[in-house]
Amino acid sequence: MSNDLIHDPKGGMPRLLQIMRRLRDPETGCPWDIEQDFGSIAPYTIEEAYEVADAIARESWGELRGELGDLLLQSVYHTQMAEEAGLFTFDDVVRDISDKMVARHPHVFGDESRDKSADQQTADWERIKAAERAAKRETRTLDGVAIGLPALMRAVKLQKRAARVGFDWPDIGMVVDKIAEEAAELVEARDDLTPDKVAEEYGDLLFVMANLGRHLRVDPEEALRAANAKFTRRFEAIEDALALDGRTPAQSDLAEMDALWDAAKLRERISD
Repeated sequence: MSNDLIHDPKGGMPRLLQIMRRLRDPETGCPWDIEQDFGSIAPYTIEEAYEVADAIARESWGELRGELGDLLLQSVYHTQMAEEAGLFTFDDVVRDISDKMVARHPHVFGDESRDKSADQQTADWERIKAAERAAKRETRTLDGVAIGLPALMRAVKLQKRAARVGFDWPDIGMVVDKIAEEAAELVEARDDLTPDKVAEEYGDLLFVMANLGRHLRVDPEEALRAANAKFTRRFEAIEDALALDGRTPAQSDLAEMDALWDAAKLRERISD
């Protein structure tokens, strides 16, 4: 393999593809990279996607550039392994996604009118996707909802699919009532249920909570991510306050930390 392209800073996409081929070369490549397969690399792919989302959430645009490169490398990695196995090539991947985007946007690349509302465009998109699933013989309502998605995200996607065929609560009040019912059942029976049954009931409660988010047009993943950030921010405020006395949370008690939490919460409200 030529080193000229590999060391050419202007080599673009061909350079990256060549680098991956070199890394996977059975004789001269990296031992770690050679040993990997689709399954071992998949967790890194998911991790890199989350790091992209994290950089965006923090508006760290310099980091985003690097994180997008890391994510792109994952696609290159998988396609290199696929090419070695005779499954498909990087060009096949590029052609497939290009064809899909053209097919799903007839109002941009075809002769359909662009004079549509956002809801109409969403309906058209779903109709095209349904046709694609049918072509793959995915005929059941929930077919094609990826199992590997984060659980809350998958719950919402499953619920949206079911709602398209009328399987949905028509009123948000019914969702709230169901949450109260599930929560009460879990609290009342927690001492009598096996650990597996407790986990099952808790899962049912989370599933309905995801449904409430869908009815409120709130993304559960984004909402929980924001709640995590808020908890981190306020708990760090507790640590900072205790550090002024040379103490840590382990050297405090719940009552004091609750008071410091409330103080941090009040400061946030005033600054808003």
